[in-house]
Amino acid sequence: MATGALPGRDMERFLQEALAFVGWTEADAVAVRGSAPLVLAREAALTSALYDHFLSMPDSARFFLSPDGTPDRTRLERRKHSLARWLKETAQAAITQDSAYYLLMIGLSHSHRAQGPDRPGGTVPARMMVGAMSLTQTALAGIFAEALPPADALTASVAWNKLLLVHLNALLLGYLPKEHR
Repeated sequence: MATGALPGRDMERFLQEALAFVGWTEADAVAVRGSAPLVLAREAALTSALYDHFLSMPDSARFFLSPDGTPDRTRLERRKHSLARWLKETAQAAITQDSAYYLLMIGLSHSHRAQGPDRPGGTVPARMMVGAMSLTQTALAGIFAEALPPADALTASVAWNKLLLVHLNALLLGYLPKEHR
């Protein structure tokens, strides 16, 4: 962004500048908020589908397995709850100081994840963060295509994509060396 400030010092400004860079407008915010009920009505299906996908891939399943190699249902339910919270926060289409630092916290919890008995798998690779966002964008586009007239579905998808990629920018900060943030 133009200021060169470290994002962690002023995450809200960092994300506002990122939104400006992607051409975010008030119309985009209205489109996200207007389509939010469609997304939130399918929150359980969305989160379950994403975690089912993670479990179908050995490289990502390792983060959600018990020591005996079976899915850790308690951990999965906590992660689904966290993803649902993020969806609800995102659906508000507002970048505030609290929401900006919430995104940074999520990113750091994935990029600086110590491996241990209660946290199998270690650090989540950045490629999985990108892939998870792609899966989310694809699922949202499907919801909008199914529930909205084509022009409205496109408007909602474009707006959510802008916002989600700005979120991804924040989520990936912990993976970058300081000089590239």
